[in-house]
Amino acid sequence: METRELTCVVCPAGCRVTVTLDDAGNVTSVTGHTCARGKTYAESEITHPVRTLTTTVSIADSADGAHMLPVKTNKPISRELLFDAMRQLKGYVVAAPVKTGDVLIHDFMEPGVDLVACKTIV
Repeated sequence: METRELTCVVCPAGCRVTVTLDDAGNVTSVTGHTCARGKTYAESEITHPVRTLTTTVSIADSADGAHMLPVKTNKPISRELLFDAMRQLKGYVVAAPVKTGDVLIHDFMEPGVDLVACKTIV
C-alpha cells in the first residue's frame, strides 16, 4: 500500500487530498475532497496526469512586426509528452495572418488534440 497527498486545483478551495494505492498502483481510496470533481481530479492526477500545453511559436510575415505567437493545446495532453511537444515546436514557424482559435496542427501529440493560436496577428 502507498499513500500520496496532493492539493486539488479544480476549484479555489484547494482541498488537501489523500490517495491510497494498492501494490499494483490502483487507487483504493480518495479522502479529503469536498466534491466529486476533487475525487476525479485526484484519481486522474495520480494514475494519468495531464496538462494543457501553453507556449509560443515563431510567426513570419506579420504586418504588425510580431515575432512570436502564443499557442496552446485545445485539450490536455499526457504530462510525459510535454517535453517531446516542446521539442517538436522548436523551430516551428507560422505564416501570418493568423486568427485566435485557428488550428495550427491537428492531432498534436495525441489524437483529437489540436494546437491552436491564442492571438490574432495580421
